[in-house]
Amino acid sequence: MRIKGFLVAMMAMFAMSTSATPASTNTLSMVVGATTSQPIGHYEFCQSHREECGPNRNVAAMEMTDAKWALVRSVNTSVNTTIIPMTDMEVYGKEEVWAYPTTAGDCEDYALLKRRILIQRGFSAANLLMTVVRKPDGEGHAILTLRTTKGDFVLDNLASTVKPWFDTPYSFIKRQSSANAGRWVTIENGRDVLVGALK
Repeated sequence: MRIKGFLVAMMAMFAMSTSATPASTNTLSMVVGATTSQPIGHYEFCQSHREECGPNRNVAAMEMTDAKWALVRSVNTSVNTTIIPMTDMEVYGKEEVWAYPTTAGDCEDYALLKRRILIQRGFSAANLLMTVVRKPDGEGHAILTLRTTKGDFVLDNLASTVKPWFDTPYSFIKRQSSANAGRWVTIENGRDVLVGALK
């Protein structure tokens, strides 16, 4: 009886410890699924930036060079250290405003600015995808995903380095479609199995 009780307790502890971790993966790239809901903040952003929310012509993953990696790291560091972290309520007086920050902003604002700068420097919009994740504490968070031929990488205002997507503590929920910046798709291999089973 004691052994059985011990095993049940250990299984419960294991379930709790894994529920906040991202799904294990053997792939360097996210596997996307069906079209899903567009975040309301991004929908409103698209109403005022229609030119940034349409179909993408070139959807092939990007071949990276040392110079391109240096630029990506530089942009990530520059935006992270220049923009002051503040909530939408503090900046705009309301929740969920997706906008290009000038001096302050929250997670999606950092990601939008990095995306715009890299597009201006020649990166394809199809490879710079706004992405919604869940942090280990359950809070929602937005990051920028960079699609490359070597896999998907994350530019995050909460991290000083650019990392492979699977080397982050996040559960990945959805991101912009590489084919159309105004549409969003699910990320099939981005959630913990236990968490996904409860939804």
